[in-house]
Amino acid sequence: MNGLSFRLRWMLPALVPLTLTACSSAAFTVANLPTYFEEITVVRDQVYGPHSSHLSDIYMSAQKPSQPREVIVFFYGGRWTEGTKHDYRFVGATFAGRGYLVVIPDYRKYPAVRFPAFVEDAARAVAWVHDHIVEWHGDPHRIHVVGHSAGAHIGALLAADAHYLADLGKDRSVIRDVVGLAGPYSFTPSDPDLQDLFGPPADYPTMQVTTFIDGTQPPMLLLHGKDDARVSYRNQEKLRQRITEQGGCVRTIVYPDVGHSGILAALSWLNPGSAPVVEDIVRFFRSCE
Repeated sequence: MNGLSFRLRWMLPALVPLTLTACSSAAFTVANLPTYFEEITVVRDQVYGPHSSHLSDIYMSAQKPSQPREVIVFFYGGRWTEGTKHDYRFVGATFAGRGYLVVIPDYRKYPAVRFPAFVEDAARAVAWVHDHIVEWHGDPHRIHVVGHSAGAHIGALLAADAHYLADLGKDRSVIRDVVGLAGPYSFTPSDPDLQDLFGPPADYPTMQVTTFIDGTQPPMLLLHGKDDARVSYRNQEKLRQRITEQGGCVRTIVYPDVGHSGILAALSWLNPGSAPVVEDIVRFFRSCE
């Protein structure tokens, strides 16, 4: 831990409430602050598609690797309506410090678009990574997809419903594995805006990850906080059960005393519940070798 992170930890009791609010700008500022003093390289605004939102940031260690780096594509949450890649610098820095090359794409959001536009964007981003990541010494054969909340839904659906990548000439096997943090994988929209986003009701099954599980999707690690009051744990359990029934590979972990924002904060130096989320993710990647 660098000196700045050490000093900030002494301020943790005062800063934790920021992480318990809905991904506030102040929380992101606090989470990202130490990363500006770390030795990482950031390549901003790489174009992966035709829309103005089709931009990705790439994070990597400043040291040139001796072999191609494994790649993480991280999809952030925000209820499919908000968020920006710039807020998630801490995610890029955390995994770049572990030797990974991290790609964080922006994607289109409601109300500008409706489902499935953002999943199509995610597919386009992954396809671009598969085609171009060698330019930054990334390994196109070791692409891990990680997402939080709505981003976990997007990443899991991309891996489960093969047509998104197939429409771009890619097999879903380009995704080595998927890690979902607090994902709403199998729910029925009840809020009016989400009903409009995913509707009509006859189309709801097409946005539920469980609909497409056939046992051949990439391995999945599903992580959830026991104190998550925003996304029900039933989503994780339904997906786990479906994958198990179909003979697929799935692992699950539930962290005590961790909420919806806390599981994301665990990817930064802020980790109020001391949940070993980063270690569990890296261990999962290695177990699939």
